[in-house]
Amino acid sequence: MADVTEAQILDALQSVQDPFAKRSVVSCDMISGIAVKNGMVQFSIEIDPAKAGDYETVRRKAEDAVAAIPGVLSSTAVLTAESKGKAKGGTQGAGPKGGAAAGSQNPQGAGAGSGTSGAKKGGAAGIKHIVAVASGKGGVGKSTTAVNLALGLKALGLKIGMLDADVYGPSQPRMLGVSGRPESPDGKILKPMENYGIKAMSMGFLVSEDQPVVWRGPMVMGALQQMLADVDWGDLDILIVDMPPGTGDAQLTISQNTPLSGAVIVSTPQDIALLDARKGLNMFRKVDVPVLGIIENMSMYVCPNCGHEAHVFGHGGAKREAEKLGTPFLGEIPLDILIRETSDGGRPVVVSEPDGPHAKAYLAIAEQVRDSVLGGARQAPKISME
Repeated sequence: MADVTEAQILDALQSVQDPFAKRSVVSCDMISGIAVKNGMVQFSIEIDPAKAGDYETVRRKAEDAVAAIPGVLSSTAVLTAESKGKAKGGTQGAGPKGGAAAGSQNPQGAGAGSGTSGAKKGGAAGIKHIVAVASGKGGVGKSTTAVNLALGLKALGLKIGMLDADVYGPSQPRMLGVSGRPESPDGKILKPMENYGIKAMSMGFLVSEDQPVVWRGPMVMGALQQMLADVDWGDLDILIVDMPPGTGDAQLTISQNTPLSGAVIVSTPQDIALLDARKGLNMFRKVDVPVLGIIENMSMYVCPNCGHEAHVFGHGGAKREAEKLGTPFLGEIPLDILIRETSDGGRPVVVSEPDGPHAKAYLAIAEQVRDSVLGGARQAPKISME
């Protein structure tokens, strides 16, 4: 079956009216970012962020209108705002469902000592340090490590937030055991979701769990900037950023436009994963982000019955790589069903088994990260590809 066309989508949206202009959202030039793949449709509705609360009904009607097109399997609309001074006004970026989407014109303003412009509340002004948890490739347990690191830092008495920057594959809502949609009392700033004392924001809160995000790069970048700048994070000692895997455009943009205090690299011990971990480490060095260290995840498998250690993916590779690259080795985390089950169940091992050996391993890593970053924040780096 042929994909639904943009013309069909725009024709369906002719039936959806702007409540203020009393004309269709199409004739008001409010539709942008249409993406269609395998019957799944996503698009943006550009609005005045000051009136975002009035457009939730419009968003739902637009989704329903597109969903009624033959061949459409799913329809997702987001409210967004642009920065080019049209009558709709606002700033650029893909906004969340059901909330306003005023984007940040100054994404480098995040971090310690920075402020937000105008009378706008919230944002990243109260965040002292931002730490990225990254991997050169997917499947190495980066998100599991990120959530347990965040909970470990919380257990050390710090105020912690979690930004799930993996737009295409958000994991933190499930791992933190949080569901629902964030509120926006003023129609501009989102309230973060919270569990276990961790404030969190993720694309997983803004679209259904089974809905793929098929946005192109600029929309992803806008969404990431907004999840940092348009969220009422309050005062945080450290914001953990669960980075997307790899070293592509999203990773470079986050590293360039966000004043990271440092980055933690997660890898498994085998050679192929270490090659990608090295790429991730070198990317951060290119943009002058300090690498706080490397974690070897799935370091070994310990039989729960006899206690025998099996080095499924090898052992010690990350430690040797850290020594070779001149960066700290933060520790080893075993391959254990308990870590997997507790993370999948929304009760990560640091909170579900706080006195167990796995929690203690994460806490030891958290202590090193805390000691590394509390020495001071840094300015947003200049990107360099020399």
